[in-house]
Amino acid sequence: MIVAMSELPSRLSVVTLGTRDLPGLRRFYRGLGWEEIPSSDDEWAGFLLGGVLLALYPVDELAAEAATAIPSTAGWSGITLACNVDGPQQVDAAFTTAVAAGATAVADPVDRPWGGRSAYIADPEGNRWEIAWASGARFDDRGALTGFGS
Repeated sequence: MIVAMSELPSRLSVVTLGTRDLPGLRRFYRGLGWEEIPSSDDEWAGFLLGGVLLALYPVDELAAEAATAIPSTAGWSGITLACNVDGPQQVDAAFTTAVAAGATAVADPVDRPWGGRSAYIADPEGNRWEIAWASGARFDDRGALTGFGS
């Protein structure tokens, strides 16, 4: 039996990255040309990305709030963030731009078996980003994802 949770809306509003070097990560994302929200500083920063806020927050402070009883792990967390682009050729251009801004190339752009094209980069703190084109991705004028699939 599925129970609807009317008190918890089905939306993703904020993705927070716990950072070890917040000023450095701010510089990286600004280097991509992403605009910070006005209240950003070296203790907390945010970038509005097509309807979702990417927040940067010191990892120790974030752990104190969100993972008080869980030991931290090293390495990749198993989570990727994605930036979908409008066409397959834009995957290559975005990948090149990200690497020039200081990202680490994780996987070069390739055509994927699922019919799209994607590449992977890591920001200076190792957070994995997929740069992808999928024919079924639809966006509004703000760049917010409005549909996905056939």
